Amino acid sequence: MAFKKIYRTVQEEVFNPIAIWRKQKIFCIGRNKTGTTSLKKAMRDLGYIVGNQKKAEKLIECYKTRNFKSIIEFCKTAEFFQDVPFSWPFTFIAVDMAFPGSKFILTVRNDSEQWYNSLTKFHSKRFTHGELPTKDDLKNEIYCYKGWAWEVNQMIYDAPENNPYQKDILIQHYEVHNASVISYFKYRPQDFLLLNVAEENSYYKLCKFLDKKPLYTKMPWENKT
Repeated sequence: MAFKKIYRTVQEEVFNPIAIWRKQKIFCIGRNKTGTTSLKKAMRDLGYIVGNQKKAEKLIECYKTRNFKSIIEFCKTAEFFQDVPFSWPFTFIAVDMAFPGSKFILTVRNDSEQWYNSLTKFHSKRFTHGELPTKDDLKNEIYCYKGWAWEVNQMIYDAPENNPYQKDILIQHYEVHNASVISYFKYRPQDFLLLNVAEENSYYKLCKFLDKKPLYTKMPWENKT
């Protein structure tokens, strides 16, 4: 049964892109390192077509100028989207206006400190050999293209060049983003889910929100830091 469901979604994606465009969109708008990779797996297992993350990350230039047209066009290629640029401020408002009836999931960690520690640990493993990345490390890192990581750091956090992971600045950004999302969807509980994937019942909360039958007993946990 699961194979047949996956085969149908692949058939639809390849042969009927208009059907994908018309499908309800679901956006994970939590910041990176809040369990978004685990959520992506859960959504894919539930049969949703997931957006191509590599292509989405290359939309940074559009995001910089708040030209959301290309981002909206990209959203016509799948049903579920997470991480960059959907984890950044303002994008959730643009796609909400473009796709009425969409659903939004704000993934969070237990607290801001846990999020910051997870982010810096992940970047230290990915961009260096365990040390907190510097400006030069980020500028020389080849991800999407050389310097992409540095552009994102400065554009999103506006942290000091000599301290790109300044704790109070990053934590404030995380908290402001979460607060703005929660405020925006305050009167739309049917469209919005606040989700901590580490909680025991998070998978059942997700399935209830999507009106889907659970496939397993707990949320899959991937890319853990």
